[in-house]
Amino acid sequence: MADDPPPLKEVLFEFHHQGRNLRIVAIDPDTGTEVTMVGAPGYGEETLKRLAARKLAYVLAKKRREPTGGSSSSQEA
Repeated sequence: MADDPPPLKEVLFEFHHQGRNLRIVAIDPDTGTEVTMVGAPGYGEETLKRLAARKLAYVLAKKRREPTGGSSSSQEA
């Protein structure tokens, strides 16, 4: 797919149990960008890592596309 985010060279993961769910934090060590997701432990650690890394890659790609230097959506009256 043309909109797939580029692969990341390294991702750090943190797993925290919260009740019956698992909270996964994926971190890009180069930029310090973090994303968080919650999943069911039954999906398995590898699947949850893959999904968290995909979300992180999406967020990083979105940040690269956004213009820098202030918000263009705010208008003064």
